[in-house]
Amino acid sequence: MTDLVEVRFKGNRKEYFSWPSAEPLALHDPVIVEVERGQDFGRVSALGPVAAKKCGAGAAGGAGGGCSGCSLAEAAASSPDAAPPPPRRVLRRASSTDAAQADLLHAEEDDVRRRVMEQVKRHALLMKVSDAEWQWDRRKLTIYFTAEQRVDFRALVRDLASAFHTRIELRQIGARDEAKRLDGVGRCGRQFCCSSWLPELRPVSLALAKDQHLSLNPSQISGGCGRLLCCLRYEHDYYVQTRKRFPKEGKTLRTKVGAERVLAVDIFRETVTLRTEAGDTRVLSLEKLKTEVADA
Repeated sequence: MTDLVEVRFKGNRKEYFSWPSAEPLALHDPVIVEVERGQDFGRVSALGPVAAKKCGAGAAGGAGGGCSGCSLAEAAASSPDAAPPPPRRVLRRASSTDAAQADLLHAEEDDVRRRVMEQVKRHALLMKVSDAEWQWDRRKLTIYFTAEQRVDFRALVRDLASAFHTRIELRQIGARDEAKRLDGVGRCGRQFCCSSWLPELRPVSLALAKDQHLSLNPSQISGGCGRLLCCLRYEHDYYVQTRKRFPKEGKTLRTKVGAERVLAVDIFRETVTLRTEAGDTRVLSLEKLKTEVADA
């Protein structure tokens, strides 16, 4: 039996692999997987139907769904009409020695990042080095960076390859991807959604803040990455559906006290603020308001 397995690596990076063995894997199991040029170390984060649904390989019959950044998605993007190739494999469970080697590599990565930053400064490149990640077998070193514009880093790559004696990959990421990779605490006091549970980063616009009647001051609705809060997107449907139960602000209703205009609605407390023609205001629960309107 072959199962699809989601494996997470450093920085919330995830890829999908097959597990051809009959012996089942469990969540958080350390594993050694095959990658483009060698082997890497990660931990199982989803299995079977859950992994297939997250990857998009289930109902879609391929890799074109929710999967991004793995061998399945790359193959689907390059030849969308061709049959998708089998995913790379989980080679084996990782031993304690394998895990110790991975921990040792991670301990070195801060120093690697500092050395890369020194080289970037020497080359006078306008880029910010965010993170460094060793492949478990040391055959590749990936450098993540952000930049406002295109950077010619060919000379930098040559110097880094000479310094670290391995294949160098420089990968440019956006501000939101950087926050997802580095993690942090949001203005709500909790771990970044993008680093903990949010499966994908979708576009966020000011129109979503307007729909939710929030301040349009960027400092009030921006996250640690400096971009608009991710929660504006995933909470939006709740606001839209819930507001359908309330009268629109500015609408005039006929109640037991006469004509009253809706000043504001509170979808969390389930209340409506009304103002009479005489200028008096009152706050009613939504259910009581519906009763008054029906009896008027």
